[in-house]
Amino acid sequence: MSWLNAPDPVPGDAASCDPIDTIIMPRTSDLGGFEVRRALPSSRRRMIGPFIFFDQMGPAELLVGGGVDVRPHPHIGLATVTYLFDGEIYHRDSLGSDQLITPGELNWMSAGRGIVHSERERAERKLAPRPLFGIQSWVALPVHLEETEPDFAHYGADRLPLLNDQGATVRLIAGSLYGETSPARTASELFYADVSLEAGARIPLDASHEERGLYTVGGEIEIAGQTFGPAQLLVFKPGDRLEIRATAAGPARFMLLGGAPMDGRRYIWWNFVSSSKERIEQAKEDWRRGRFDIVPGDESEFIPLPAD
Repeated sequence: MSWLNAPDPVPGDAASCDPIDTIIMPRTSDLGGFEVRRALPSSRRRMIGPFIFFDQMGPAELLVGGGVDVRPHPHIGLATVTYLFDGEIYHRDSLGSDQLITPGELNWMSAGRGIVHSERERAERKLAPRPLFGIQSWVALPVHLEETEPDFAHYGADRLPLLNDQGATVRLIAGSLYGETSPARTASELFYADVSLEAGARIPLDASHEERGLYTVGGEIEIAGQTFGPAQLLVFKPGDRLEIRATAAGPARFMLLGGAPMDGRRYIWWNFVSSSKERIEQAKEDWRRGRFDIVPGDESEFIPLPAD
């Protein structure tokens, strides 16, 4: 049986034919050599399920000597989720983790009460032009886990479920979708997947998750008679079944994300996420006074606390 089987939208049923609630055009920033498009948080939508931050890095061709060079910086109350389509990033953190991430792999770093990490490139990579293209998202932690011990996990591409059927390919990064479950250990109910469709191929998205979104990466897709190109975040209405189709113009790629609503409001300031404004103020003071742990092998630099 095909895992693509799902109810089709019902002609004349407005709920099934118009499932899109919000369309977000990301803000673009130039980080010197490559662009970052930030879709979350947005003035139009703060979160989708536990996803509170969503950045697209590239696509870019990095020049000799330039590239990714993010000095050590702190996080609390969230998990960083790094996934690449092209290129590589070298991760180190205050737990002693030392991990290269390449396309199709997953880095999942849970900050809990506090962690420090850096994201750089290996020196030998900088000797030649090279590509960079990927997504970094943040997942807010439930209130009862905000102050847990930090943790880091890496999942190779061969560990993440890969589904192929009728011109659709899905790599399940985290959570559960289409009858499969990723091995990535998450703190709340969610789903996160990298989807590629051949020209004209289609895929359903059922209504089992209350909050659902789609971020277009490449090509064109059609949903309920509307066409969308790259770099758009679509937020769907709850409870509506829908179908996503790549147009006849060519293949398409997008990310599916969402999950259960968070257990209350979240505040975000710089790299800190918390259900408490006071906890964020404490984290700011802790970083200012050097109370966070250091990153072994990357102790000589850090990003100062921004001005309020």
